[in-house]
Amino acid sequence: MDPKSFVGIDVAKDTLDVHVLPTHNQSQYTTHPEDVETLLARLAELHPTLIALEATGGYGTTLAAQLQDAGLTVAVVNPRQVRDFARATGQLAKTDRIDAEILARFAVAIKPPPRPVGTDSERSIKALSARRRQLVKMQTAERNRLYRAHDDQIASSIQDILDVIARQLEDIDRQLGNAIRSSDAWLEKAALIQSTPGMGRTSTLKLVATLPELGQLNRRQISSLVGLAPMNQDSGRRKGYRSIRGGRREVRAALYMPTLAAIRHNPDIRQFYLRLTENGKKPKVAITACMRKMLITLNAIVRDSQTWTPQNA
Repeated sequence: MDPKSFVGIDVAKDTLDVHVLPTHNQSQYTTHPEDVETLLARLAELHPTLIALEATGGYGTTLAAQLQDAGLTVAVVNPRQVRDFARATGQLAKTDRIDAEILARFAVAIKPPPRPVGTDSERSIKALSARRRQLVKMQTAERNRLYRAHDDQIASSIQDILDVIARQLEDIDRQLGNAIRSSDAWLEKAALIQSTPGMGRTSTLKLVATLPELGQLNRRQISSLVGLAPMNQDSGRRKGYRSIRGGRREVRAALYMPTLAAIRHNPDIRQFYLRLTENGKKPKVAITACMRKMLITLNAIVRDSQTWTPQNA
């Protein structure tokens, strides 16, 4: 058994394609519980350095949890990054077996950091959070269609869908609130976040619901995930304007009003904002920078399980 073996698993509804490097051993299992147990036993004997699988929803999350419970090191990776890696290495064809090999090669080359999948309660909250993001995306799309609709019947149909989505969001928010209140770990996380000046109860619950990764990533990773990491636009002698892009818009929305409140009532954020504006930064740019500082502060607070204290105290 190679102590430096890497495994890629392509997860489908009915099958699990497995590729092991450096042996290039390939195998396929069904998602039937007995077959999954056989796979877990085989991987436990191999004890690979890292197992990579894509974040493909319920099937992938369930398998990742089972692998984690078996004491194996697992990285759930972004499918877009894996596809970009495949194209960069000249692999354009796509089948389940090829995808499993690409995942194993991705694990060898990139070595993505393994992150805990979490307890059943944590996975439930993450699943509800993911569903909320889907509903918000659908809501935005329907609102855009309603804005462009010039036919009353079409507009009425779109409004009916928007009403259903609004009710679904209310239900999801209620379930999230109940799930957070029933979990000591999530209640502790909410209490830590709310100890920061500017973070109220409602904004705290929204942040916990939309960013369950808070406290699990480093400052650069959490900023990139939310879309608050400034991206350079430089080429040759040209120095472009740094701007944010991508990430989770709903998290930025949840942080916006608390940041405005923090600029008034949080001494660290206020001092940071004043320094930026005094140095010529536009207010909008300064607010965005304060949102990033607020996010990094909250991430550190949750990571270290310590309530907020002024930096200059």
